[in-house]
Amino acid sequence: MRIDLHTHSNRSDGTESPADLVKRAHTEGIDVLGLTDHDTTEGWDEAVDVAERTGMRLVRGIELSCTFAGYGVHLLAYLPDPTYPPLGDELRRVLDGRNSRLPATLERLRALDIDIDVHDVRRVAGETAAMGRPHVADALVALGVVRDRNEAFDTYLGSQGPAYVHRYAADLEDMIGTVAAAGGVTVLAHPWASRHNHSALDADGIAWLRDVGLAGLEVDHEDHAPAVRAALRRLARDLDLVVTGSSDHHGVGKVDHELGCNTTAPEELERLLDLAARAAAASGRSAAPGVVGA
Repeated sequence: MRIDLHTHSNRSDGTESPADLVKRAHTEGIDVLGLTDHDTTEGWDEAVDVAERTGMRLVRGIELSCTFAGYGVHLLAYLPDPTYPPLGDELRRVLDGRNSRLPATLERLRALDIDIDVHDVRRVAGETAAMGRPHVADALVALGVVRDRNEAFDTYLGSQGPAYVHRYAADLEDMIGTVAAAGGVTVLAHPWASRHNHSALDADGIAWLRDVGLAGLEVDHEDHAPAVRAALRRLARDLDLVVTGSSDHHGVGKVDHELGCNTTAPEELERLLDLAARAAAASGRSAAPGVVGA
């Protein structure tokens, strides 16, 4: 069984519609797909419709933008009730932060003598819930300023780049609690990726997060070298955390993250879904979504 629990559609910074993403995953032999767009559930209904028609098992999720000890962290939330008001309020704050950052980012790029405006970004952003740095990167590619997203982030948009602008992100500990109250379950996304400063997410930091409700670690990810994966797997075992693996697929917007390049073991998926079922029961959220095709 091939289980890929972390993918993106064009409702955030992927390049395929939710429907096309599910269709392609089905064609390429993915048995269980997690749709986890950044800070939005807008793609869920479209993905559900195709999953039901193709027989694909679909796990609905969100990749949430958070902060922990002053650093940016991404949190995968699986199967929360999107109608839970505190979760919806926090998603709106994060998306508003994305949109409000865009003008400042473009202003900094123009100060570098790059002729770019919001219309250039909108042309490449499609139906996304909020335009962010990946869409600015795609606009820079379209304008011939850089070759690809990686060069855009390395040269201009990364945290050390001249066009980087801080934005609002949710407190990680609070968000773990909010997702649990919404009947969902949480996994740290690519916690030790080389592009992030993960000094706060050491063994003690992750143990602390486990104690406040974190369920798992995304271990098998293209941004984790083999030695990092081995260390994270040992840590997950020691802390009794679920181990997941995924592609972090973004369509053509992110190279070397093809569907199914990393997968989650079936027994780890069942552990995750059992924890989600317990969270839904404890929360009393009758609208907490189940797995499509289960």
